[in-house]
Amino acid sequence: MTRLRGGAAALAVAMVFTGSALAGCEGLAPPVDGGGASASGAPAAGNGRAANPLDNPDGTKPGLAAITSGADKERARALIEKVATKGRGPRTGYERDKFGYAWMDSAPRDVPFSRNGCDTRNDLLKRDGEKLRFRSGSDCVVTSLTLHDPYTGEVIEWTKSHAIKVQIDHVMPLSYDWQMGASRWTKDKRESIANDPLNLVPVDGPTNGSKGDSGPASWLPPNKRIRCAYAVRFAQVSLKYELPVTAPDKDMMLKQCGG
Repeated sequence: MTRLRGGAAALAVAMVFTGSALAGCEGLAPPVDGGGASASGAPAAGNGRAANPLDNPDGTKPGLAAITSGADKERARALIEKVATKGRGPRTGYERDKFGYAWMDSAPRDVPFSRNGCDTRNDLLKRDGEKLRFRSGSDCVVTSLTLHDPYTGEVIEWTKSHAIKVQIDHVMPLSYDWQMGASRWTKDKRESIANDPLNLVPVDGPTNGSKGDSGPASWLPPNKRIRCAYAVRFAQVSLKYELPVTAPDKDMMLKQCGG
């Protein structure tokens, strides 16, 4: 083995870190295998208080726990099999505002947490965060928390001063919803899916940004342990709102749960 000395060693280290930075999000389109660690190979962080999505059908319990047992994977596949499929329609006419302004508290009353005096983003931070701190005089506005991020398997120490570090992901993206049939919905129904905790997970901001409006065939969480749970949650939203997915997306969802 060749030993590098002084400046040569420093240069080699710098090249490694530069290469990692340049790779950016390109490596986030994951393979379909279901390993026991995050995509980096590092052990995933614990689930924190995360609930198994199979036992959390309304999304009001925190997080997105890994689905690991054979029996639960069988239940997961049975759920995903119920999802209808069709081709993805055009994106024409899509605007975020057609699903209501972001994180409104005035979504229809049948949406959990709606009209409780706290906006959707803070509701979700409170649902999934630990060691919560609030703005002085408020029991709504979260200023710091610890988040066990399901998508990366990492623990994030978040403060409001760096708000973009944690984003709220629409598991079934709104643009995807639009293309699969939501363009013909009423405004109330679009506001419901945009603010429904079943469809919302606080996660690492850059990882969420890499997803865009992708379905599971083209994007899955880097943390391999969580991919079956992610597929289940995608299916739960699809079934609740009677929105189909593409055939490749359904196939990929089944693969994540051993199908």
